[in-house]
Amino acid sequence: MHALGVRLGGLLRAGDLLVLTGPLGAGKTTLATGLGEGLGVRGPVSSPTFVLARTHPSLVGGPPLVHVDAYRLSSPAELDDLDLDLEASVVVVEWGAGMVDGMADSVLEVRIARADDDTRRVELEPTGPRWAAGVLLGA
Repeated sequence: MHALGVRLGGLLRAGDLLVLTGPLGAGKTTLATGLGEGLGVRGPVSSPTFVLARTHPSLVGGPPLVHVDAYRLSSPAELDDLDLDLEASVVVVEWGAGMVDGMADSVLEVRIARADDDTRRVELEPTGPRWAAGVLLGA
């Protein structure tokens, strides 16, 4: 999951919104850690469960990573109340399924399934004009 995050992080730019879904222990935070490394942000990138959101500034002149854990949020309005800077940052929302609708024109949903043998199956579902040009083909 970390290596996938590093590769995917290298493709991201300001304005990108990612939603990570999967059960507990699937690797959402590990993927986010890799995204941070691929983006070159100040770390460590760890779960923001209790603070809801953490901003990691770039160390290489790129966009900051805003890492959100929406597990304890009960509605999209509560996510909106966090006043996330969607235009200037890469925003990654764990547990964000159904929470980010209408927040951005383009969203990359990353669904992670964990098998009994501890392997992962990852599905990327890009929607919107940002992903229409096949940006993810390099991942």
